[in-house]
Amino acid sequence: MFHGESGEFLALAHTITRHGSVLDLLNPAPLSREQAYRLIGCRDDEVPSLLDAAVRAKERFKPEIITYSRKVFIPLTNLCRDYCGYCIFRRDPGEPGAHTMTPDEVLEVARAGEKLGCTEALFSLGDNYLEAMCELVLRETSLLPHPNPGLLSAEWISRLAAVSPSMGLMLESTSESLLQAGAAHDNAPDKVPSKRLRTIEEAGKQGVPFTTGLLIGIGETPEDRVDTLLAIRELHRRYGHIQEVIVQNFRVKPDIPMHDRPEPSRGEMLRCVAVARLLMPEVNIQAPPNLSAPYYDELLDAGINDWGGVSPLTPDFINPEKPWPHLDQLKSRTEAKGYSLRQRLPVYPEFLNRVIGKAGLLADRTKAVADEEGYAQVTVQ
Repeated sequence: MFHGESGEFLALAHTITRHGSVLDLLNPAPLSREQAYRLIGCRDDEVPSLLDAAVRAKERFKPEIITYSRKVFIPLTNLCRDYCGYCIFRRDPGEPGAHTMTPDEVLEVARAGEKLGCTEALFSLGDNYLEAMCELVLRETSLLPHPNPGLLSAEWISRLAAVSPSMGLMLESTSESLLQAGAAHDNAPDKVPSKRLRTIEEAGKQGVPFTTGLLIGIGETPEDRVDTLLAIRELHRRYGHIQEVIVQNFRVKPDIPMHDRPEPSRGEMLRCVAVARLLMPEVNIQAPPNLSAPYYDELLDAGINDWGGVSPLTPDFINPEKPWPHLDQLKSRTEAKGYSLRQRLPVYPEFLNRVIGKAGLLADRTKAVADEEGYAQVTVQ
């Protein structure tokens, strides 16, 4: 049996104070900034109590179930004006490897994924071309588009919302220090935090189910991570549209400017996930399993309730050296922790009515692949 929220938080506070106190008191009310700062910096011997509190919060939210989205990753284009210090994906026009997929290439991937039971087409970038390709996939396949296009105006959010049930933009960090010379975002004009927050807020104003999150280990402090989570929490409090928060860990690669940057430790990742869960106990918290392999099942001990998109077909083009786990393995390792694994759509069940309540092709296609509870109809095991 799980304790009530008040008992759980007070038990955590008691454990931490008993060990010498990074927290004098943790109230049952939502975590404050100062409390979250203290938790994310807690000592190693305090981590088990932090994780226990996070798992209990997760179980109150969505008990006994962990979800994932079976997807294809469609890298519509790798042309990008940002030069992030951790990226190997982007290209300049005319640079070797620069590519924009044709409609036939997009449909080939989508149809192959359809045969493997995929229900999500994850699009990266694309600018104006993205709308047409989302509509193409929506019309010609049973997959639902989930675009990650970068910064968007109010008009483009509205246009993409007509051809996709959800969309996303990683906030990454609210730390302005990452814009300084030599830092991760020093030559990345689209990564200015205020610009990204503006896009996320505009999606909220329009009621679009939205995925966002933070990227840890790129030069920010633990306190910066809390600040980023709190910025997301505030937008969700105002608009109620954040369907998912991703906690993603930086992975080093030999050919990036940040090749000598240390990766965040497992302890840092677990602390950040747990604090995210306690800050937002009724929001879906996700962490990519391929970026924490072979120990990704430990993320379940920190309060996640979702593995994100996992593809049986396409690689993670952003981190191609980190393959997705096989779905059979993901299922067995999830079940070994006492949970059942369930396939969802790119839009979460609790946000489904925002999509199917509107007449049109998008609503029809979404209803056709959703089961009675709002999860994905499973066509391939």
